[in-house]
Amino acid sequence: MLLRTRLSMLAAGVVACCATATAVLPAQAFAAPPAAITAPTPPPTPTASAAGPVGLTAPTPTPTGSEEPAEPAAPRSPALIGATRLLEEPADAAGAGAPAQFKSLAVQSCTPADFASRTGADLVAFIRSSTPDCIKSLYQSAVADPSIFNQARMLSVAAAFKDLAANYSGDNTTGIAQLVKYLQAGYYIQFNYPTQAGAYTDELATAVTSALDTLFAGARWRDVTEDNGRILKEVVWLTDSANLQARYIGAYKRILDEYDNTYNQFPQMINAVNSVLYYPLWFGYRNTDFVKALAADTGLVNSLADFAIKHRDLLSGPHAVLDTNAGNDLARLAGTSPAAEAVTKPLVKKVLDSAPLLSPFGTLYLYTARQAEYWNNNQCSYYGICDLRTKLTSVILPNQLVCDNRILQAQSLSAAELATVCESLRSEDALFHRVAKDNGPIPNQYAKTVTFGIFANKADYTTYSWAIFGNDTDNGGQTVMDATDPNVRAVTVMYQKAWNVNDPARVWNLNHEYTHYLDSVYNLKGNYTTQSSVPNKWWVEGLAEYVSYTHRGATDTDAMAQAAKHTYKLSTLFQNTYANSDSTRTYPWGYLSVRYMLEKHPADVQAMLERFRAGDYPGGYAVYNNLGTSYDADFDAWLDACVAGGCYATGPTSLFDTTVNGATVSVNERSVQTGSGRITGWHWNFGDGTFSDERSPSHTYGVPGLYTVALTTTDDTGRTGTASTAVTTTALSLPTCTEQRTDAMARDCARPGRAATAGNTDYLYVYLPAGTTTLKVSTLGGTGTAYLYYNADTWASPKAYTAASAADGTTQSITVTNPTAGYRYLSLYAATDFSGVTVTTQF
Repeated sequence: MLLRTRLSMLAAGVVACCATATAVLPAQAFAAPPAAITAPTPPPTPTASAAGPVGLTAPTPTPTGSEEPAEPAAPRSPALIGATRLLEEPADAAGAGAPAQFKSLAVQSCTPADFASRTGADLVAFIRSSTPDCIKSLYQSAVADPSIFNQARMLSVAAAFKDLAANYSGDNTTGIAQLVKYLQAGYYIQFNYPTQAGAYTDELATAVTSALDTLFAGARWRDVTEDNGRILKEVVWLTDSANLQARYIGAYKRILDEYDNTYNQFPQMINAVNSVLYYPLWFGYRNTDFVKALAADTGLVNSLADFAIKHRDLLSGPHAVLDTNAGNDLARLAGTSPAAEAVTKPLVKKVLDSAPLLSPFGTLYLYTARQAEYWNNNQCSYYGICDLRTKLTSVILPNQLVCDNRILQAQSLSAAELATVCESLRSEDALFHRVAKDNGPIPNQYAKTVTFGIFANKADYTTYSWAIFGNDTDNGGQTVMDATDPNVRAVTVMYQKAWNVNDPARVWNLNHEYTHYLDSVYNLKGNYTTQSSVPNKWWVEGLAEYVSYTHRGATDTDAMAQAAKHTYKLSTLFQNTYANSDSTRTYPWGYLSVRYMLEKHPADVQAMLERFRAGDYPGGYAVYNNLGTSYDADFDAWLDACVAGGCYATGPTSLFDTTVNGATVSVNERSVQTGSGRITGWHWNFGDGTFSDERSPSHTYGVPGLYTVALTTTDDTGRTGTASTAVTTTALSLPTCTEQRTDAMARDCARPGRAATAGNTDYLYVYLPAGTTTLKVSTLGGTGTAYLYYNADTWASPKAYTAASAADGTTQSITVTNPTAGYRYLSLYAATDFSGVTVTTQF
């Protein structure tokens, strides 16, 4: 019997997925009312037949994550690209936020010796009185004494588990979770240290099976609660650890079939569902009995496919990983055996067909296709995924240009914009070589051709780039290359920002990432591991920032703000690594340290680069490390001169302060002009689809949240400068709408207390007068999940809408520009029961 679990799962972790999403579609034309109508006539009350989502099209999510570029990286194995995206279970704890039954546990010693000294009922009592974190620690500490998991002890714990399972009450008041976790740890230790732990026989398998059977024979394991979810996820994990996947196919199927959006208010129930997807269905392919059972009874694989398709709405919210995991598992199971392939491959095809690329469901397609490509590639023609990366590139990045040794692949750049990017990269070469003073490419550094993947926005970058280029996506761009391998082409991946006029064609971090590529060809011998073997992050990231800002003729306003604080000494920055530096120490302070060294001590820079180019990284590090603190005082003085104007680019530099009062943000513009000319224009982008050309405006947001405020200043010669900052707003206070009908909205008013039960729809409408330029509809407050829909022509519903916001929860927002006069229709669809929701309309 194969017994295993996964050590990497022992670390606590939560995947951050998605924030509130909005989709903005053009409003459809609608005839104005006849002139004889002097007052708007309310629309009729909608009938029940208008409700009900069929193939719900949720908007593409806007993911969270850093806007900073990521560290350069080596290419990743295709086998890991999908697997690393699977959700890991968060750890239980007996501290703040833990359930009351855990907090009540007595604090007691938790060492291997404490368990080794106990057997039978004494051991069981000790485990039940320990915290879950104590038992979890045994995965690590028990390596010192694997005998604490010998079969006799495991049998005692399994028997106690069965006794408690017979009267399981849906929570951990009895300490059942600790017993389950102990059994999990035992299987792991015995698999890795079989001699020390001793053999496990069929007697133990029978005892554990009997305990699990007893639990699943009851009803409380199906409770949809936080307490049950916390235990159910561990029980499911145990079925996988004990290699009993084939026996509990029915339980897995029931968990998948019974899931609905009511679970979303219970994070531990989400973890329990994901435990099925993560453990037995992801790893069960190693169990031949499980594979045979899947082929003999197609119920589970049908449930898995149905889950993936039915719950595609999850892709627009924080629980998207459930849906993508379902696609992952199904595609992987298709490759486990010819018999499993026969019953599973039509379902894989069905899932792929349900999730077109560049649709709100594109994420599901990607994960399913990537796993099918890896595990079931002999069916690639049937699935339509042969040479998947080429297919993805042709669909998602169709606009291409060969720019010398650079291949530009873009999602939405026009021919003129591609030419602009090409020219920027060509001219950056000259600047880089002037700064680096190199003697040409380092011998045996390959990657002489580089591919640029340029996405239209961050959402599409996050959704698609990893599947094409193998990069990490929780960043503002990344360069992936191994210059020592002649068979690996360098790639650098990034995306556009609408407000970002300072970068060529609005491509965020274009010149920063290209500098990484050049640095690896001309300055840094070896591959990524070698290049990062010493503390040289100040140079790698600082040079990329310096060249980027210098090439674009822009001021690094973040660096100027940091310079005024004098936070770091130069000798401290010289010790920067990817482990000890946050984004502030990495980027603005990296820029400052590189600029200072290039301006004040270029000979030291060249001495360092001579060693790096030879592959002598300790020698290069010694050049600046041996300086000690000798430059610290001068660097400190240089920072003052930098802030005083010495580091400002010629032309306008956009500067401003923000003040947030609830939902209103006020800005104080304080931009500066360096050199001749004067600033004559100010353009604000508030990050919610609204703009202003006032010098110091204020703006009120319809939905609380995190927004990017960007200012572009223009001088009388046409030069521009751009800066941005993030602001967080709180709830907007609008008066209650006064129309007699409670489903009628109006200008700048709110309807509180909206509610509907799951599967039903709350309908509203609004009359827009002539001359309306922007309609913003928002929802906030209350509980549950309510999707927001808009339709210009008829009652809005999940089947009839022209704009939608379908994030998890009740915070939604839609902005419609240039609507024509007349009635417009709104609805709140209850993905789960919702109540206490406030709807606002602003125009």
